[in-house]
Amino acid sequence: MEQRNNVTEFVLLGLTQSPQGQKILFAVFLLIYIVTMMGNVLIVITVVASPTLDSPMYFFLGNLSFLDAVYSTNFIPSMIKSFIYEKKTISFQACMAQLFMEHLFGGAEILLLVVMAYDRYVAICKPLHYLAIMNQRVCVLLLLFAWVGGFLHAVLHPLFVYNLPFCGPNVMDHFVCDMYHLLKLACTDTHIIALTVLANDGAICVVIFMLLLISYGVILRSLKNLNQEGRFKALSTCGSHITVVLLFFVPCIFMYVRTPSTLPIDKFLTVFYTVVTPMLNPLIYTLRNGEMKNAMKKLWTRKRK
Repeated sequence: MEQRNNVTEFVLLGLTQSPQGQKILFAVFLLIYIVTMMGNVLIVITVVASPTLDSPMYFFLGNLSFLDAVYSTNFIPSMIKSFIYEKKTISFQACMAQLFMEHLFGGAEILLLVVMAYDRYVAICKPLHYLAIMNQRVCVLLLLFAWVGGFLHAVLHPLFVYNLPFCGPNVMDHFVCDMYHLLKLACTDTHIIALTVLANDGAICVVIFMLLLISYGVILRSLKNLNQEGRFKALSTCGSHITVVLLFFVPCIFMYVRTPSTLPIDKFLTVFYTVVTPMLNPLIYTLRNGEMKNAMKKLWTRKRK
């Protein structure tokens, strides 16, 4: 414990050391954060305020947008701050908190995508029993499952790191407290912990990604039983879901399904699934969803009156 206290903060090198580059990135990430928050908060408000969007699909979509908003808030404000302040440090306690929040919201979002896939399966493959199966109690339980699963996944990460001895270098070539970078800085053999992290994060990414691909494969195969209008609507909805799944999982799999190590490309992949994906999700779901666009128009018209 005494060894660990030798390091009370970590230095994050960020995305670039260039002053000019930091000014450009400040403007870019500030714009991204504004667009992300506006898009996701608009979806949450629309789902809550629109009586036409009372189906389970929109209940889960509203929760996904809430998760995207808080997930990006865990990273982007601190990134923006680092671009304008010379001091680019994070305390040990804040690092542990960020590590926990990253995996809490990320894990909950992964499981929520599974729940949304199940919802689409029931809606398309068992339409006559949809409302009976996906009743309010079941929806709340499925949402609780996503949050509890995310918590159990997240709590392991700070537990692994907290009692490790940090007695030497404290500089991370990253813009967030990354698990592999923390293990690299520890003054002890972390091979077993790294393999445990690989088993935890890597297995979750691969297994759930495969389950999602299989489930959407089953859904798409069942579309032949629908009429042309129903097939088009189902394809539009599933297309949005599959796009979001690919955007989130492909970078995660590259990050965690490999020999535990740190690579220069890691921070750019982290930008993709922590910053870019939460910004794109509202665009993907609204541009391909007529009901959502109509509900937003009605909400906007009602507020103007």
